[in-house]
Amino acid sequence: MSATPNRRPFDAGRAAYLTLNALLLAFLLLPIAIVLVFALNPTPYISFPPVGVSLRWFEKFFGSAEFMNALWLSLWVASVVLVLSIVIGAACALALSRGNLPGRAALTAFFMSPLMVPAILTGLALFQAYLLSGIGRPVWGLIAAHTLVAVPYVIRTTLAVLHNFDRRIEEAAAVLGASPVRVFFEVTLPLIRPGVFAGGVFAFIVSFDQFPVSLFLVVPKGETLPVVLFNYMKFDLDGAIAAASMVSILLALSVVLVLERLIGLKAYVKL
Repeated sequence: MSATPNRRPFDAGRAAYLTLNALLLAFLLLPIAIVLVFALNPTPYISFPPVGVSLRWFEKFFGSAEFMNALWLSLWVASVVLVLSIVIGAACALALSRGNLPGRAALTAFFMSPLMVPAILTGLALFQAYLLSGIGRPVWGLIAAHTLVAVPYVIRTTLAVLHNFDRRIEEAAAVLGASPVRVFFEVTLPLIRPGVFAGGVFAFIVSFDQFPVSLFLVVPKGETLPVVLFNYMKFDLDGAIAAASMVSILLALSVVLVLERLIGLKAYVKL
């Protein structure tokens, strides 16, 4: 008689865990699916099942000078915020982790505080501060505000990497004759790069989709995409809103895919 192969016993707990995760994933992705259906639906209202497939709303979005100006402004601001957040956030994380600063816990809480304060209060406070100081609402003021909100993400992810950082690697490089600058750029920076890049991705997405802070600091004809969409919905609600939302989602996904090409998403597992 042939031996009966050993079958893996049914694990009810594992099955329940996988089912729960599948339901949670479906719940999170369902709004995106609805937005996609609305963006491809030829009618100016949501109908299910869809009556057809059309790109008219994408054409309207990309053919609108107002939408395109807002899109490029949002991309430009988010790109500048990405660079500033990486530089400032990585420097702050290194100082907090290795600087032996007095009151390190209080300083960490201070730098992370923009995450605790509602963004609408941050925007209102900055708006009043800019007006009282006579600054007005320049684009660099908007960039500074977005950077203030985005830097904590870089600090948090970089600190997570530095927490398990083996300082003996740097010491070995120094013993072999490497200067402090060379140790930083050839040893330290490559090892903390996953945390810095992860925070940079969050910084870009937070800046690009930032609405409460931008609402107070933009000027007419110089509005970011979320503010333009908000104003558009006050007077009209059609598939162009869904098309713009899908463009934003695809841009965020593109940033993640670029990150995967650069260092690989597996580098974030330890975060």
